[in-house]
Formats: sequence, C-alpha cells, structure tokens
Amino acid sequence: MKELLDSNNIPQHIAIIMDGNGRWAQKKGAMRIFGHRNALTAVRESIEMATELGVKHLTLYAFSTENWARPKEEINALMEILVNSIIKEVPSMMENNITLSSIGDISSLPKGAQEKLQEAYETTKNNTGLTVYLALSYSGRWEIQQAVKDIVKKVVDGQMGIEDITQAQIAAHLNTKNIPDPELLIRTSGELRISNFLLWQLAYSELYFTDVLWPDFRKEHLVEAILDYQKRERRFGKTGAQIKSKG
Repeated sequence: MKELLDSNNIPQHIAIIMDGNGRWAQKKGAMRIFGHRNALTAVRESIEMATELGVKHLTLYAFSTENWARPKEEINALMEILVNSIIKEVPSMMENNITLSSIGDISSLPKGAQEKLQEAYETTKNNTGLTVYLALSYSGRWEIQQAVKDIVKKVVDGQMGIEDITQAQIAAHLNTKNIPDPELLIRTSGELRISNFLLWQLAYSELYFTDVLWPDFRKEHLVEAILDYQKRERRFGKTGAQIKSKG
C-alpha cells in the first residue's frame, strides 16, 4: 500500500488520538493496564512509518488533563510505562535521527517522569528528522486558557495593546507555537470526537476515524489514513475551482 501514496502529498504534521487500550484489554479478559502496555508496539510502528514517509511532526495524545480522574493505580502504572518506554526508546531515536518533545502541563507529572523526559529531550534535541511530541497532561481548553492568561498579563504590563491580539499572536502563545498545524488527525477505536485535543490547531485539519483499537494499529493503518487524506481536496474556505487554478 505504501507504493500507492503520492510522495509529494505527505502530511508534514500528523496528530493521533490513541484510543481503545482499555477496550482492547477487556476483550481479552485482562485489566486495562494490559492494553496500555501492548500499545507501545502501535506507537513504535507509527513512528517508524512516519519516519519512512518523511513526516516532520507526529503528535501523540498520550495523557489528557481529564485522565487524572482515572483510578490512581491505573495512573501510576501509566506513568511507570511512560518512564520505562522513554528509557528504552531513546537509543532507537538517536539511531533514526528522531527528536522527542512534549506539549502539556509537564510540571504536573511525577518527578521521575519529568526527569526522564528532560533527559530524553536533551539527548535527542540535535536530531533533524521526525519530531515526536507527547501530549501529556494536556487539553486544548487548558492550553488556550494558559495562552489567554499570558496575553492578558502582557497587556496589563504594557508589553502589548488590545489591538495587538491577533490570531497569529494567540497561536504564538500556545504550546505548539513552533509547530505547523496538523494536516491530518487520526483517531482510533471508532469514537467520533476530538476529546479536547488541539482545539485551536485542528481548525482546518482533515479528520480520519478508524474502528481499529490502538494496540492493533500498525504501519498499514497509518498508510490507509494518509491514502484517505490524499483523496481529499483541502480548500480552506475557498472554492475547488480557486484551489485548482492556483495549482
């Protein structure tokens, strides 16, 4: 299927809502954490395929601010998986020229997770291939709230005026200020919503939903999503005729 792709029309930023770990485990008669552990293969394959295709940015919704309401034992296990997987994957990231970064309220994570993340950032920061962003303790509304607070403070301090508050200025105060908006959002598990993810940035993203549960997601599923994306005409409010005449 990879050969069917138009190499000149590969999304440069793909965002994924990795959903379905718990249901995957329940179908197998196991605890939810079993699904989280088996989701690492899906993460690895998605990163590998994104690298092969020349994608520049891959944002993975790993843990939302709402997820803090889950049972404490599940949260603790998730954090343990996060730390262990970071340690394990850094050598592969170095070998494949991949940078690791994150968005979200990282300060709310356990100290050990913060330290391992920081070590991984420092180790991989000079790589020039794919950048993988983990959305951790993240939500779109939280991000916009933080941006509004930062902008209001600057207005109060006289660093900017109300007339300076443009869409570009708001975008410049988001966690993703140095990242292009995603061209493609993928959500697994059959759910048809964006769950408070990248609310500002997804304004003109193409949305792709699949029934595949995240632990079963593989390279071919990412290719299928991109093939679907390539069949679409991205108009950004213009007419199809305008887009074609420009091309």
